[in-house]
Amino acid sequence: MASNSATMGNLPSGVGICATIPDILYLPELVFGGLVWILVACTLVVPANPQGWVMFVSVFCFVLTFIWMVVFACGGHHNKSSWAAADFVYHGIAAFFYLSASVSLARVTLTMAEGQNFQNYQLDISAVVFSYVATLLYFIHTILSAIRWKSF
Repeated sequence: MASNSATMGNLPSGVGICATIPDILYLPELVFGGLVWILVACTLVVPANPQGWVMFVSVFCFVLTFIWMVVFACGGHHNKSSWAAADFVYHGIAAFFYLSASVSLARVTLTMAEGQNFQNYQLDISAVVFSYVATLLYFIHTILSAIRWKSF
């Protein structure tokens, strides 16, 4: 007897990560995280602490997401439910980190509105927008990873 229910309990490997949800979100997470990293690196770091946190979060999440994507692409997860749980936990932490970085970057950008350097202000506005988009992507990936983990 054939089952009508589709099983989400399989972790993709190889090119399958480019065609399955939530793994298709790896590439946009890398793109928008990289844009945040580049835009913040291009600006003058006036309040070093908040923008240093934003740089740490963007570089940390970029590197770990790339490593995570490579592990999934190579099939290093061996289709174990512990990897599905780890995927959920990692993306949840990344979403929380990006949210905190986005809020602090937005606060710094608002204080720069009265500043002299309009180009840095524009770059920071772009970084804030891309940071919130990266936050949203990581949050969606967290929810979809939780659903996949629960179906294991």
